[in-house]
Amino acid sequence: LEEGFRAADPTLVDILYRAAERIAAFHQHQVRNSFLVNDEAGILMGQKVVPLARVGLYVPGGTAAYPSSVLMNAIPAKLAGVKELCMVTPPGKDGKIPPNILAAARVCGVDRVFRVGGAQAVAALAYGTESVPKVDKIVGPGNQFVAEAKKQVFGQVGIDMVAGPSEILVIADGACNPQIVAADLLSQAEHDKNASAVLVTDSEDLALAVQGAIEEQLPKLKRQEIARASIDRNGKIIVAQSLDTAVDIANEIAPEHLEVCVDQPFDYLDRIRNAGSIFLGRNCPEALGDYFAGPNHTLPTMRTARYSNGVWVGTFIKTPFHQFVSKEGCHNLAKHCMRFAEVEGLQAHRDSVKLRLED
Repeated sequence: LEEGFRAADPTLVDILYRAAERIAAFHQHQVRNSFLVNDEAGILMGQKVVPLARVGLYVPGGTAAYPSSVLMNAIPAKLAGVKELCMVTPPGKDGKIPPNILAAARVCGVDRVFRVGGAQAVAALAYGTESVPKVDKIVGPGNQFVAEAKKQVFGQVGIDMVAGPSEILVIADGACNPQIVAADLLSQAEHDKNASAVLVTDSEDLALAVQGAIEEQLPKLKRQEIARASIDRNGKIIVAQSLDTAVDIANEIAPEHLEVCVDQPFDYLDRIRNAGSIFLGRNCPEALGDYFAGPNHTLPTMRTARYSNGVWVGTFIKTPFHQFVSKEGCHNLAKHCMRFAEVEGLQAHRDSVKLRLED
């Protein structure tokens, strides 16, 4: 970690610290506390907040070695109080982990780092090896093999989600700059050949202009082959009758990232139900959320935003419940409890209460 930290780009290290500060400040608001309720004489009820003991963080390598993913997963884990955070990431051909990844790990307090990647890294974290400790939960993005491995070990360990290719949906009105909208769509298309970039607009003129701007910008990208495949396979431009209809379409698609590029974006916020992360206004590109805004960028994909959310502090805690009932409290609840047990045909349940009344 120290070696990687020293070898990293000093400018990037400064940015990592600044980004970490913003990410921590946002996620600090998500920290939950234990509570105790005394709503009736002799009855206490509560909930404990217990951080997970050991968590495994998968960080991709190769062309997808992103220090930002380290920050987004490690910082909420540490705020939750995880005791040991173990990072796995594939090394390069030289057997070393990229310095920028190690610098990010050091900045946000990763405890241990293992040079291993792929499905075998997920298996090592799930079942434990002579050198890699068994964890309670595995988080972090990866390719289709990593995603499948996480799916298969779920139950043996917890997982954050089964993440698919990156997605963006942009709702834009006719006043938007087509070059900017095209750049926002391509910002996700360049991630993966299977990524999805969708524009929904109430302006046919903007739709045609964005189509042209995409074709203009694509050849200039270093990852143009990937972006081209993404646009050809999954790119869509949908012309809706109104912006209200555009919101309905977005809710049906349930994208990972949703940009609302209109003058009054908050007018639509309450109606947006299904999105991993929402970017409001004309000056809020998804890229800001990837790195520096503060909210997490590890988000649900493949329409799972209909029922789930991104990584947050709660991803790394469990909340066991507890209750205390005095003799008086037991008498107060006994009649209804025993009747409930009788209706369900569970005699021992009933007797466990009845015997206390007779004691």
